[in-house]
Amino acid sequence: MLHNVKSNYKSLDMLQKIIVVNAIIYLFVNLGDVLLRLFNFPDGIISGFLTDWLAVPSSVKSLLYRPWTLITYSFYHENFLHILFNMLWLFFMGRLFTEYLGEKKLLTLYLVGGLCGSVLFIVFYNLFPLFSREVDIAVALGASASVLAITVAIATLLPDYEVGLFLPQWRVKLKYIAIALFVIDLLSITGNNAGGNIAHIGGAIFGFIYIKQLKNGRDLTGWLQRLIERITQKKKPSIKVVYRKDASDESYHNKKANNQEAIDKILDKISRSGYASLTYEERDILFKASKNQD
Repeated sequence: MLHNVKSNYKSLDMLQKIIVVNAIIYLFVNLGDVLLRLFNFPDGIISGFLTDWLAVPSSVKSLLYRPWTLITYSFYHENFLHILFNMLWLFFMGRLFTEYLGEKKLLTLYLVGGLCGSVLFIVFYNLFPLFSREVDIAVALGASASVLAITVAIATLLPDYEVGLFLPQWRVKLKYIAIALFVIDLLSITGNNAGGNIAHIGGAIFGFIYIKQLKNGRDLTGWLQRLIERITQKKKPSIKVVYRKDASDESYHNKKANNQEAIDKILDKISRSGYASLTYEERDILFKASKNQD
């Protein structure tokens, strides 16, 4: 049975895997608490324990003892509506992101976007007097910062791409959605969910910068992608390979350069005129390119 579970998980794409991990942690926490309550244990034993070990604290002293929470908080939810909204939004924006930039970039942006959100949360709570009473006890949790990073990233890449909200006929450009979410969070940083809103802003800012740099040929998450590949890469048997350079080398590199140039032109066209302006051939080129990046 365990083998089947592993096989099924491996068959999922990266977006589905991220959602499944979030869902499993949520179910483990809440079902565990329910089970313990049936045996008359105090309420919230498991959620309280995992909050200490997965949610990111605003206290720098506490962070020193659990630095991994800078990342793990992005996979941890306690409230059902919180995880439901985050996963639905992630699924919608993640599919669009993957279509253009591939699965590997989705994972690294999710992680680094969340990291930027947690760092900004800690900085604000230790810098501004408003949070001085809460700095030793406040924590942040949830995937919102990572989801905002992905949302703002795809909105920066495809600002005039239109999506239907609530009603099919009510179509809104991605850039307006991203701006609205950012402004709402900015106006809410002194409210009841200040820590969450600050983390959202950190993720959103990184998503914007990430795409701007990517268009200039610099992947700000490339280091993490290489690290993940090195960790997950299976050791291959040592085989001596004799390589003989021939004329096909030059043609291969020329073809690769031409393909990249074509993709850059298509992305520029999308930024100017929107996805709907692409021809069938251009959409096909972009689709094949995203598959090759996975």
